[in-house]
Amino acid sequence: MVPALTDPLALSLIGGGFATALLHAALPTHWLPFVLVAQAQGWRTTRLTAVTTVAALAHIISTALVGLLIVGAGLALETWVEGLAPRLAAVFLALLGLFYLLRSLRAPALAGAAGALGEQPAAPGHRTAALGLIALLALSPGEVLLPLYLTASDQGAGVIVALTLAMALGTAIGMLGLVLLARAGAQALRLDRWARYERVLLGLALLGLALFVALRGH
Repeated sequence: MVPALTDPLALSLIGGGFATALLHAALPTHWLPFVLVAQAQGWRTTRLTAVTTVAALAHIISTALVGLLIVGAGLALETWVEGLAPRLAAVFLALLGLFYLLRSLRAPALAGAAGALGEQPAAPGHRTAALGLIALLALSPGEVLLPLYLTASDQGAGVIVALTLAMALGTAIGMLGLVLLARAGAQALRLDRWARYERVLLGLALLGLALFVALRGH
């Protein structure tokens, strides 16, 4: 007999999935790049919220897909993913950091030419920045969440779906909460005074975060 969603074991598993995802969202890779990029791009809170939410959902969708593969393929795939996910996150963070550093190096020359032409140098595309952030999480499934799918494998499809929804909710709430709090703090500290250095600082911060992830894990 397949356990129902009201079964105590199923409920504890779903609740545990929500709590684990909420805590997992506190990792710097899940919120800090969003705050930094939004600051550099001049995003409004609505755009930042939308990009963060989409990235959170993409993260859980990829986690769910890999989790189901693990259920079918066994623990060997889980070990492989645990080694790959931090590397993917580090690579994407490094690429974002290099992107903004290169933009900052080109900015003085572009600014001089633009001044003569009466135009300002183009900022990095909002779509490019948003897709980069979403890809960062979509291509690095949450390895700490994957064992929950093995635990839920004998609980039935309903429990697995509910677990996935609970993890999506926990991830979205955690990421949005930290992103919006950090943004409010940045505005309170008037970080806009550093606007002329924002791309350099952003690039260095993302490269530093990439190094941290590569050395310490996801």
